[in-house]
Amino acid sequence: MIYIQLFISFFQVGLFSIGGGYAALPLIQNQIVELHSWMTMGEFTDLITIAEMTPGPIAVNSATFVGIRIAGIGGALAATFGCIFPSLMIVTFLAFLYCHYKGSSLIQSVLFCLRPAVVALIFSAGLSIAQTALFAERELRLQNTDWTGAVIFLAAFVILRKRKCNPILIMALCGVSYLGINMLY
Repeated sequence: MIYIQLFISFFQVGLFSIGGGYAALPLIQNQIVELHSWMTMGEFTDLITIAEMTPGPIAVNSATFVGIRIAGIGGALAATFGCIFPSLMIVTFLAFLYCHYKGSSLIQSVLFCLRPAVVALIFSAGLSIAQTALFAERELRLQNTDWTGAVIFLAAFVILRKRKCNPILIMALCGVSYLGINMLY
């Protein structure tokens, strides 16, 4: 019975959390703290901290952690599958539609128009991250600039574009470089 409750609770989270992982947090809180009392608010806060630190989507990580806490491995599987099942079904349906109608001029026109929007969204996210990483207090002023971070960013960008190096290696080298430079000062 607990497996079904976990599945249904996280199915609702997966179905209605439109807008990304952080949009799912109030839904997860409602399910596990308020409706089922599986955790206290303090435990929920700890859960979110751990879910943010681990790789993967925060909603899926939360589902896995809650499931394991409530009902062990079976609970983790039920909650995680409940969380991803709505997306799995929607994407499968959209893939079916695309495969069936991919030759349609209407579909091709829609996809052609979406490409610049997707690039703009990715570029906007990149600028937001760069602003957060390179400017203290997120204000675009020269006195707020993290020049060490800016130089390391530019060096990494050039190396990645010109040399086609492994990005994970470059990220590790950037982290070590930044740490080393800051230890000198």
